[in-house]
Amino acid sequence: MATAHWTKPATRTPIIDKLVEGVDRYNPQNVEILEDYLYQQMKQGEYDCLANLAILKLYQFNPELYNGDVVVNILVKALTATPAPDFNLCLALLCERPIEAQPEEGDPFSSFLPQLQFFHQLLRTCKFPSFWEVYRSQESSALRENYINEVYGFEDTIRESVIAKIVSSTFTRIGKERLETYLDLTGPDFDAMLEKLGWTVDSKGGIVITPNPDNQIQATVLREDIQLPQLSKIIAHAQTA
Repeated sequence: MATAHWTKPATRTPIIDKLVEGVDRYNPQNVEILEDYLYQQMKQGEYDCLANLAILKLYQFNPELYNGDVVVNILVKALTATPAPDFNLCLALLCERPIEAQPEEGDPFSSFLPQLQFFHQLLRTCKFPSFWEVYRSQESSALRENYINEVYGFEDTIRESVIAKIVSSTFTRIGKERLETYLDLTGPDFDAMLEKLGWTVDSKGGIVITPNPDNQIQATVLREDIQLPQLSKIIAHAQTA
């Protein structure tokens, strides 16, 4: 993900930009504006990491503003940016909250954090079939039904922005069945995703990944520029060692 896109998404409004980039991000009176912006991201499939981090920073400085539901939503959105460090950045701010501000029992953040961390681990380590299995399990139903389902296009975003990006940077060709397990798609849905990604099927039924700088093998020639006086010092040092 490009740094410019990460710091200032094209969908960020001037009002939000002023809050995020200026000193107003530390004003607790602006927390509701940033929370509303988070829900806009959820409903419209947008993502603004810095704006969401600003919410967590306000919670850190003002524990009375803490909202566990908002925190869970921020972490769910951060999953869609894997393997970028967004998820861990959010956790770092949450772990620095004062002791007296630790959530009480029943807080959704405490309840769902282990599942969210497991999701992140599976995505980060490219265990995609296991991710879908755990994601669709009964144990994840409460998180899925109460939070993830509120995020527009979550599953397709995981497929396109996480899994497909990792696959495209690793493979030039991949087996159809293997990719189906990675994307958790079959049939017409799988074909539609291939078309969206611009990938094709070869004569042997394998999936051909569009060439890009990450999946092309390029020879690199390294030239060491060592001057004779430097070499003499190294030899002399080796003799005296």
